[in-house]
Amino acid sequence: MKFLVIEDDQQVVKDLQLCLQVRYPQSTVISATSGNKGVEILETETPDLVIAASSLPNIEILDLIGKIREFSDVPLVILSEAETDMDRARGLETGADEYITKPFSPIELLAKIKALFRRTLGTGFTPEHNVYSAGKITINLATHEVLLSDKQIRLTPTEFRLLSELVRNEGRILTHHRLLEKVWGPEYHGDFSFTKRYVHRLRQKLGDDPNNPLIIHTERGVGYKLVRTT
Repeated sequence: MKFLVIEDDQQVVKDLQLCLQVRYPQSTVISATSGNKGVEILETETPDLVIAASSLPNIEILDLIGKIREFSDVPLVILSEAETDMDRARGLETGADEYITKPFSPIELLAKIKALFRRTLGTGFTPEHNVYSAGKITINLATHEVLLSDKQIRLTPTEFRLLSELVRNEGRILTHHRLLEKVWGPEYHGDFSFTKRYVHRLRQKLGDDPNNPLIIHTERGVGYKLVRTT
């Protein structure tokens, strides 16, 4: 598991690193002291969760959240300093997932991270060390690696969450409602455009012909299921 901390106070970074590695001993914590550097790291490292300070040099927090959400759905926790309820509401609307007040409580921080992983990853908070392999596709649920004909395929965090949910339920029909709740959260209940859009993207990246899909089958009016190919 990999965490990215965007924070210019090195003592806070050390406190967060200690807290995270006590709870997740096998994790890696990467840090950046500026928002722009944090975005650069996020593009290349694809962490499982980002923690960002609300006050950073040279960038407003709403701009940072917006930049991250332009290309990533990574779970995002904001360390809040002096924000009002309205400020927090704007941050959540822009794309933050949680706010934690400084100085933070390790118990509260870890509880909110645990809840975020439950909602976004659905893996019981510990990556499953198993590999799915069928035909030309190999999916490592622990490392989030996806290979097509031994070449790595880059998926967004949301695409991977959707794919992993299908993999864990191979051969079973997953309804639109189930996928929305597991991948996007209960607030997206009923908005089938998300599942349709992201299934289309997955099919393109996995080489699964949208007009005649062999991997991700559509159960018209119900949902989708993953079928093992040879």
